[in-house]
Amino acid sequence: MPRAPAPLYACLLGLCALLPRLAGLNICTSGSATSCEECLLIHPKCAWCSKEDFGSPRSITSRCDLRANLVKNGCGGEIESPASSFHVLRSLPLSSKGSGSAGWDVIQMTPQEIAVNLRPEQWPRVPDGGLTRDAQCLGNGLTQCCMCYKLFPNCVPSFGFRHLLPLTDRVDSFNEEVRKQRVSRNRDAPEGGFDAVLQAAVCKEKIGWRKDALHLLVFTTDDVPHIALDGKLGGLVQPHDGQCHLNEANEYTASNQMDYPSLALLGEKLAENNINLIFAVTKNHYMLYKNFTALIPGTTVEILDGDSKNIIQLIINAYNSIRSKVELSVWDQPEDLNLFFTATCQDGVSYPGQRKCEGLKIGDTASFEVSLEARSCPSRHTEHVFALRPVGFRDSLEVGVTYNCTCGCSVGLEPNSARCNGSGTYVCGLCECSPGYLGTRCECQDGENQSVYQNLCREAEGKPLCSGRGDCSCNQCSCFESEFGKIYGPFCECDNFSCARNKGVLCSGHGECHCGECKCHAGYIGDNCNCSTDISTCRGRDGQICSERGHCLCGQCQCTEPGAFGEMCEKCPTCPDACSTKRDCVECLLLHSGKPDNQTCHSLCRDEVITWVDTIVKDDQEAVLCFYKTAKDCVMMFTYVELPSGKSNLTVLREPECGNTPNAMTILLAVVGSILLVGLALLAIWKLLVTIHDRREFAKFQSERSRARYEMASNPLYRKPISTHTVDFTFNKFNKSYNGTVD
Repeated sequence: MPRAPAPLYACLLGLCALLPRLAGLNICTSGSATSCEECLLIHPKCAWCSKEDFGSPRSITSRCDLRANLVKNGCGGEIESPASSFHVLRSLPLSSKGSGSAGWDVIQMTPQEIAVNLRPEQWPRVPDGGLTRDAQCLGNGLTQCCMCYKLFPNCVPSFGFRHLLPLTDRVDSFNEEVRKQRVSRNRDAPEGGFDAVLQAAVCKEKIGWRKDALHLLVFTTDDVPHIALDGKLGGLVQPHDGQCHLNEANEYTASNQMDYPSLALLGEKLAENNINLIFAVTKNHYMLYKNFTALIPGTTVEILDGDSKNIIQLIINAYNSIRSKVELSVWDQPEDLNLFFTATCQDGVSYPGQRKCEGLKIGDTASFEVSLEARSCPSRHTEHVFALRPVGFRDSLEVGVTYNCTCGCSVGLEPNSARCNGSGTYVCGLCECSPGYLGTRCECQDGENQSVYQNLCREAEGKPLCSGRGDCSCNQCSCFESEFGKIYGPFCECDNFSCARNKGVLCSGHGECHCGECKCHAGYIGDNCNCSTDISTCRGRDGQICSERGHCLCGQCQCTEPGAFGEMCEKCPTCPDACSTKRDCVECLLLHSGKPDNQTCHSLCRDEVITWVDTIVKDDQEAVLCFYKTAKDCVMMFTYVELPSGKSNLTVLREPECGNTPNAMTILLAVVGSILLVGLALLAIWKLLVTIHDRREFAKFQSERSRARYEMASNPLYRKPISTHTVDFTFNKFNKSYNGTVD
């Protein structure tokens, strides 16, 4: 069952985008509209108050505002805010089977015709379970270079496109026509197949397309195509006109007259004639034609085997792909209209900005929500008609748009109205003064005592008219309206938005702004009302304000005690702490044997609840452990816990903890004896090490001495005291010579 139509939103009043109100800015009042029609052009949420006595006579209250603001300001029911409307003119139910004699009037989209506004289109998938047997075939064409092969001596001269056989269900006729064909040639490598695709799409009568059938066109190729601007290389500068140019012989006659068709023109003509194009291309050109499918809606691409043996399966796959997706297209969209799409596919999820659903199965329904935006208001009685159509389907939704940009109050205008002192036209709550007259009721004449009127609109001599924030009309200031707040005063000198702010909030949110000054609510003071007079936030659990170390200012503690800090000034390393302040009470109790009825102890312990114990056990995490040394060198310990009543619970030892004091002389002798003992031990160890070393050296000397030999003959260190030298000399005395040896 198809889903029930969801409501569709459209708006036709001026700049009709469904936009939120800008934060901090009223888009209606900031537009400075001076008439009802101008107000309606600002935003679809803007309304006009036509009440005569609307606003204050001393301020200009904008009649163009949000409806809620107009009601709040007392406009009541005299508000002009025309609403969009739509009417369904024709909405035949969806069907999965034709009801006519031919069985082809299947309704796959509803509604079929609406006026003004849009509502969703729905169409079920036709449950045919596969390819229908009621098919008609288109002939096949070949483009080969017969000059390149000796096998084709009788080659047919080149041509652009030739239609061989109208669509028919006679397969034998198709096969016979294919057998009769002879190959032709190209003048260059790229093919002119897009010329053939365009002619097959637009020459509907010659091709034989049936009106209500699903149209599939298979384009098989093994090369790149010629596209627009390629024809300029051959001197063809005229763009293709997208018309049928088949002569009586069914031959394309514009090959040498017009350029090749563009991808945009192909997509337009294929969609216009509800034709799904299938690219069957070889593997090496797959990516090129895959990119074409993104530019030509309703096309698919499949890889064709070299011998084309998979052509049947290829067509089946492409058919299933085409039938599994639905894409919405717009025809004759007016220039002053914007369309915004949201697709709701079979998964039930809405996809804003998407106009296509994929992965559909037989019986699935796709729903589209379309919002219509008018950018301007054309002249009265203008009507635009456009269509929404799913690519590859004959079904369509026709939308008629009219514009409602006028106000009902404009019909009852009163020329020379008494409400305007007979000097203007009363329309929609305002007076449009005649030339030479001015004022909210045209009560003043232009040029009449203008200087006197203007001086009465100045706060002081030399000041601007109406403080520069209003119009001086007939000696009265009419203050402007600001998107930030209200401007008022006899000279428009005051407002409720120019006061001091705290963190961007006017008067901290704790006061009202009056003429530039914050009037604080009870419990707050300061220029911007940010200072609270409540001191409960400064009170600690003990009831003290800021631990008595500071004062409370604007709900926060300002510490005055030197060294004090913390949220409650509770931390102060240099201040007398609680242990010190409570010690006086404990010492007093010890001195008087634990009797708090003593007058002195009573004054010191007036805020304490005393508990005496034999042993201090700190089992309370909030308990503070205190201890101090007494005069007898004993240690006194106690704990305290602050109670909600403001008192403290003291847990005190009955007796201080005291120990025996060791004898100082004994300690001194023990220390000196320890030092001497350590010294002697170290000296003995040193002496032992030296003795061992000396004995080792002496033993080594004795061993070397016993091995030494001191005989004179064999002693290597011994040398004779006398040396003998042989000298040759000549003795000439007595004429005799002598040679000899001298010792």
